Amino acid sequence: MTLNTLPSWSSLQAHYEQIRDARLRDWFAAGQDASPTRSERFTFEGAGLAADFSKNRITDETLRLLVTLAREAGVEARRDAMFAGEIVNPTEGRAALHTALRATSASAPFHAEVAAERAKMAAFANQVRDGHWTGYTGKRIRHVVNIGIGGSDLGPKMVVHALHHLATPEIATHFVSNVDGADLARVLEQVDPEETLAIIVSKTFTTLETMTNALSLRDWFIAKGCPESALAKHFVGVSANPNEVVKFGIAKENVFEMWDWVGGRYSLWSAVGLSIMIAIGPDQFDELLAGANDMDEHFKNAPLERNLPVLMGLIGIWYRNFFGSQSYLVAPYSEALHFLPSYLQQLEMESNGKSARLDGAFVDYPTSAVTWGEPGTNGQHAFFQMLHQGPTIVPIDFIAVLTPEHPLASHHPKLLANCFAQSEALMLGRTLEEAHKVAGPDKPELVPHLVFPGNRPTTTLLLDALTARSLGALIALYEHKVLVQASVWNINPFDQWGVELGKILGKVVEADLTAASVDEKKHDSSTSALIARARAALKR
Repeated sequence: MTLNTLPSWSSLQAHYEQIRDARLRDWFAAGQDASPTRSERFTFEGAGLAADFSKNRITDETLRLLVTLAREAGVEARRDAMFAGEIVNPTEGRAALHTALRATSASAPFHAEVAAERAKMAAFANQVRDGHWTGYTGKRIRHVVNIGIGGSDLGPKMVVHALHHLATPEIATHFVSNVDGADLARVLEQVDPEETLAIIVSKTFTTLETMTNALSLRDWFIAKGCPESALAKHFVGVSANPNEVVKFGIAKENVFEMWDWVGGRYSLWSAVGLSIMIAIGPDQFDELLAGANDMDEHFKNAPLERNLPVLMGLIGIWYRNFFGSQSYLVAPYSEALHFLPSYLQQLEMESNGKSARLDGAFVDYPTSAVTWGEPGTNGQHAFFQMLHQGPTIVPIDFIAVLTPEHPLASHHPKLLANCFAQSEALMLGRTLEEAHKVAGPDKPELVPHLVFPGNRPTTTLLLDALTARSLGALIALYEHKVLVQASVWNINPFDQWGVELGKILGKVVEADLTAASVDEKKHDSSTSALIARARAALKR
């Protein structure tokens, strides 16, 4: 039975037709929002986080039908299979055990291996943090440069930036991912080779962008006077392919392991997070893991009707598959969470941007929405105009931290006020009658421009404080949301074959850019012309 033939799917379609034109402001006003209020009925908590779903275009019946859909689509079975270590990535024949990296039970899959690798990470991180690990001239490490791309960059960069207030002031952490030499060059301008440690992160240790940057960084060290025999003081590797790491020139004892049962975009909890551990210390890294484990336990054990990842995933499906929304916005009202939207872009779209079902047939319904975002209040002065008055409806996740992590506490009420006011304004809108009052009798021509349609759906996620633990729970919340949606859509969220074709063709094009001559018939006319122009420019 396919998704859109499930009984609950048909019921949801009929329900959508019934409430599609209903207005949120009317639902809030109904009976003066008598007890229990709409907010009370649609606010849920788990793992230290609170989620207010009340400003979404849902009713109690909507949630009942969505939860029924989750059960009919086998969400619980897919969840339990993942935690049990079963093969839930069938195209690659692998488990997906990122949850094992933060599990506390000794019975968790691969517990001994995970604990041993984390102990090795902690010992190394402490040596770097306390100054016992030195560079080739005996100076302590003051700069860590993480070289990676995708999951080997986005997660660690996001967490290090978010938890900057917990990081040691003795060490600055830099991230290089782009094969554009400007990315690495910018970092090299800021660091001293005698005080710099490079962490090269690549599952295969053959990734084009990562290895190009790693080789250039190694050449830079040597050009700056570091003997090749001393490079071990400045390079460590994180990989599932230790032989390639050693072949690169990194000492065997400086290799940290990652496993093929952890996907790159789910890997910050592993040795991929070594830069995080050096920045915030092993104890805070453990808190990050603990928060994720709190959400794991909530996801495993909370009833679907009150399960945060389940409800977030299902509400996303409600908009994607019934309202036809093509994108959704993540708006963290926290500068510390600046890189969360870019991290979620990979997590959501690399996971669920698929059109082949698990059985090999192609879907006949939309899957992943386009994920995008920017911290508030910056976004208010950029794209919020479109959100309020444009013809396109974009569901929004607002994320607010109730207490600041910085000393400028007087700013915080203004920040929170903007966050809460935006969701209220998006929900209420402004009617034609209200617009007439605002414009006044002298400027009736302004009235159409002052009307806000409202009825724009938002979810507000609340963290009491931005701690390592609450951040871990927040990240895991979105990880599990992805699984919920993939389970309903009957797709595999743990592979990424769409990344491969561009890589393969990229090697062919790169060879043609530097070859003595090129067969123009090898490519289409556009690509051949682009290569010709680039070849001419490179010869100048």
